Amino acid sequence: MALTLLWAVDVYGRVYSLSTAGQRWERADDMLLELKRVTAGKGRCWGVGCDHRVYLNMMPSETSIRYREETYENQRWNPVDGFTDTLLPTDRWPWSDVTGMNPQPLQSFQLPSRSWEWEGDWYVDQTCGGDPSQTGGWEYSVDFPANFSPDKKWNSCVRRRRWIRYRRYIAQGSWAKIPLDHPKKPPLPLCDISCGGWEMSDQSGRYPYLWGVSQQGQVWFREGIHPRAPEGSSWEEVEVPKEVAQLSAGPGDLLWALLWDGNLLVRTGLSLDSPTGTSWVEVDSPVKEVEALHVAVGVSVVWVVTKDFKVWFRRGVNSHNACGSGWISIGGEMMMVDVGLNDQVWAVGEDRGLYFRIGVSPSEPSGSGWIPVSGQWGNSKKVVPARDDCVFSGQLTEASQGSVLSCTDSDSELGPPDPQSHTHETPGPEAAVVPPGGGAAPPEAEGAPAAPQQEAPKPFIPASDSFINSLVSDRDRTSSSQPTVTETPQEEVEDTPTAPVLLTPEVAGHDVPWMNVDLEARSAQERGGSLADGGAAATYSLGTLEPQQGVAEEDGPVWAWISGGGCEVEASSNISWLSPTGPLSSSLSLTPVQSAAWSEQQQQQQQHREEISKKPLERSSSVWVRKGALRWWRDWKPQRWVDVGVALEQSTKCDGRKDSIFFVYYTHYDEKKYLHVFISEVTALVPVLRDSHYAFAVYTAQRTKLRWPLVLAAQSEKDMNDWLSLLSDCCCECRGITGSPSRHALWATTSKGDIMVHEPAFSLEASSNALACDLMFWRQVPGHLRCVETNSLGLVWGVGWDGTAWVHSGNHGQQPTPGEAAQTQQQTDARSVHVYENQRWNPMAGYTDKGLPTDRPMWSDEAGLKECTKGSTHPPSPEWSWVSEWTVDCSVPGGTDKEGWQYAADFPVTFHGHKTLKDFVRRRRWTRKCKITLRGPWQQVPPIPLSDISLMPCLAQSRMEEVPVWALSDKGDVLCRLGVSPPNPAGSSWLHVGTDQPFKSISIGGANQVWAIAKDGAVFYRGSVSPQNPAGECWYHIPSPLRQTLRQLSVGRTSVFAVDENSNLWYRQGLTPSYPQGSAWELISNNVTKVSVGPLDQVWIIADAVPGFPAETGGAVCHRLGVGPVQPKGQSWDFGLGGGWEHISVRGNSAEAPRAPHPPPAGPPRSPLPPRPPTQANGNAVGV
Repeated sequence: MALTLLWAVDVYGRVYSLSTAGQRWERADDMLLELKRVTAGKGRCWGVGCDHRVYLNMMPSETSIRYREETYENQRWNPVDGFTDTLLPTDRWPWSDVTGMNPQPLQSFQLPSRSWEWEGDWYVDQTCGGDPSQTGGWEYSVDFPANFSPDKKWNSCVRRRRWIRYRRYIAQGSWAKIPLDHPKKPPLPLCDISCGGWEMSDQSGRYPYLWGVSQQGQVWFREGIHPRAPEGSSWEEVEVPKEVAQLSAGPGDLLWALLWDGNLLVRTGLSLDSPTGTSWVEVDSPVKEVEALHVAVGVSVVWVVTKDFKVWFRRGVNSHNACGSGWISIGGEMMMVDVGLNDQVWAVGEDRGLYFRIGVSPSEPSGSGWIPVSGQWGNSKKVVPARDDCVFSGQLTEASQGSVLSCTDSDSELGPPDPQSHTHETPGPEAAVVPPGGGAAPPEAEGAPAAPQQEAPKPFIPASDSFINSLVSDRDRTSSSQPTVTETPQEEVEDTPTAPVLLTPEVAGHDVPWMNVDLEARSAQERGGSLADGGAAATYSLGTLEPQQGVAEEDGPVWAWISGGGCEVEASSNISWLSPTGPLSSSLSLTPVQSAAWSEQQQQQQQHREEISKKPLERSSSVWVRKGALRWWRDWKPQRWVDVGVALEQSTKCDGRKDSIFFVYYTHYDEKKYLHVFISEVTALVPVLRDSHYAFAVYTAQRTKLRWPLVLAAQSEKDMNDWLSLLSDCCCECRGITGSPSRHALWATTSKGDIMVHEPAFSLEASSNALACDLMFWRQVPGHLRCVETNSLGLVWGVGWDGTAWVHSGNHGQQPTPGEAAQTQQQTDARSVHVYENQRWNPMAGYTDKGLPTDRPMWSDEAGLKECTKGSTHPPSPEWSWVSEWTVDCSVPGGTDKEGWQYAADFPVTFHGHKTLKDFVRRRRWTRKCKITLRGPWQQVPPIPLSDISLMPCLAQSRMEEVPVWALSDKGDVLCRLGVSPPNPAGSSWLHVGTDQPFKSISIGGANQVWAIAKDGAVFYRGSVSPQNPAGECWYHIPSPLRQTLRQLSVGRTSVFAVDENSNLWYRQGLTPSYPQGSAWELISNNVTKVSVGPLDQVWIIADAVPGFPAETGGAVCHRLGVGPVQPKGQSWDFGLGGGWEHISVRGNSAEAPRAPHPPPAGPPRSPLPPRPPTQANGNAVGV
């Protein structure tokens, strides 16, 4: 790693640097240099002096900084004298720039400052166009301006040659004053500067930008900075809506400014073409009652310190979203912060010590804790950690009313000095925890007399510019008047291999830093409470300290400013003053045991220190970020895939609560924009089929209503699964969902085969204020199924696309214990992909693939709307793989001839399997099988392939030794599974139930009601089914709706609903215990694909389409509202998530909303009849 420097300024204006390869603070060579603030970048550091001038320190390098000055000598030919410098009045100047617009005689060139020197005299450039010439450097042309060439022709009337002179920058490694702008108007005196912008492009060695703030609140931009001119050329004013107090520029395109009123401004539109940006956006302070004190920005982070010394982190900051999305409180009490390279954070604490934020990384930009910067000071091995108290002797002059920190030269930012705090000694390998606000005080030597409080020196911090100037001649006197420091005995200094981590207590009783404070009076008030000597820094257990080291004789710096813009710290960096040998504690709060131990150690201390030790310590918040690159299906037309950057940002509050935001960053017409989705608002994460991409859709309530989910695609299956898992975990975490699905969960499958689960609340089926269907959160369960059925005992069965039966092998509906995971097994599924070959008959050639212009494509899908050839047809998703070749499918409904053709009069009409004289078109179906293999909590139930399955629903309080399970085989046989129970969800064996014809749908409801639909649409009811006779005795035929053919039904506790071939929903009327077959069918609705009736007679469907959205893919989840004992048919539909959903099961949801007890009647009962006892209904006592 290259050598880089950390820069800092103390309250006297002295500038220091600390190398990443060294261990000792180095003071600037110029002993008279006094700076207020510094801002560092790669290879350079800028500063604002106490004279309000700007200074620059360029790091020494092997390559010198040279700048080429050039001017052109112009001449015109005349018949008398030949080529002379006598030009026409309309010609350019005799000496000019390359354009000829500006005069540039040789004597007009001056050195811009004393930091430059000439390398030699002017000389003629002998190369014309890059090639050496024999013409003395002259270039000829017909006239000004025109193309010049070294060849002289008969019509060459003008000529020019270039003169060159180099100047070299000689101030590398020292502080040089930037000259004022002449003849331009210089800016007003500056109080703050910030450099950045060197990472705005991918160009190596990109020069930085410099911004400044004047004392009047104006913002200035330094123009002309580039590698050959590090000082720049002039200042340009940037208009601001309000007066600015301080600003910070990041390495990229972020610029934030602090206003006098405590709010913040964000500069937008920063780019290479517009380095000063386009507009300002105001952002409120993190706390409305407390104004912001300082702001610092990095590549994609923003840190703010408020006037109560609290540190805040801005969420969601990115080049596409410069304003961010919210504030997060971070532990620590700091005067100012600075963001350096790699977004590392440095700070000056309230105790005037320097701190570094550990744990900062691209995935966790907020870091995990504060550690002191423990660089050595002076010629001794003394380490300068976080200071306990800044105590000095001396008197405050009347001119000392300014601060090195304040833009207004006010001393109010200094804040009160904190009392001296103490070492928290932890035995063993535990890390030493340092209370914020100070370091640890060594225990008093045994037998040593304690210094009386009345003789303690007054705490005093010089802070004024004028006072700093006066100290130049008084430093020796001030230093000599310092009281003698009592050295710490060597045997009392422990060499503990632990790392101190700064923990921040709640701020109480601090003065607002921007108010005027009388430091002399403040010193007198705290004279009795301050025992620390100004020459001794607080000593606490650091792994880098040696047991023999004591307190140095020379005072350590009292820091006022820090800049890490030129200090590179990486995870692999081995920096001595940031790498203690002991383990770093990332804990940001003390445990009760630690707090008690800490308090016990301080019982011998003064009363105000005991109060500080009992103050509760603040737990810090943190931010975790995961970034990546995906493709986004654009929301507007023309819709297409767009490469975007994504980021998932999760913040952890002080109380442990987590909040996450998902960002999508894109560029539209060279303008950076972004989308964001709050994870708490996400309702589903569903893998989707989209152009053979690894795609998934992100649903929210608002996007569900608009039927436009956020569709993203990854480059690989692993990337898609990683993002789905990460987002799903965040969604479940913010909702408190853990473990396997509960026994009351709603299950559903998509047309892709993914399994989705919703954890219902009591309000889901409430008669009033029911949960809206588009607000339901669905999470994905590993596995791949075509349909799934459940009941309230936690039994979950499913059927794959290949007919394989599976049973869920998770917790079987029991509440999962922490750390318990469902057993996963390998699961396979197979399905067939179909394409249709279409042909039309003509008298000349018979049936050919030459159709009419209005015909469907000759290779298409079943509907004929989309062209699908065998070569262009792929598996449903990249997770699938082909396991067979294309073959003709002769098992098409309606029959085929021996070659697999179906015939019809025209497209589209009903096809049949034999040719007639009126059949002019024909088609045949080609099929190819594909297979998917994955792992999930599913156990296979061999050996019979199934087409449908149903479990008897029951209430939550029900107890059944054996759960009835009915199913249909792929050939239409009716089966009954024996031995199914919660301990044995797969059961023991199949029992065949005889039928006269094959069936296609079956359902069992409350009280062992078994209904089924034959393949010809006939409806049957199975009689005499009971626990003692699980297969029943006989089938009763139920008339179908008039001129309709039913295809699927579902039976609840007391109701039966069915769906016909035309997607109509029917309700069976007249069902009673004495006549369970009912009396008649009643039409409820159309647009229904599947129906599921639960144990509470709740009705859910998969809708074929969503009204008002004709382009929406079929398959949306819908809930029937108003269903109750009085109105079992319900009243209206609530459309939810969709489309592309295949099946839904609510037969496990028996969670009823608690009913409020009825108040007892005021008077005696009106009826003399005694109350009837409750009757038993479906295993549960229900009052009737």
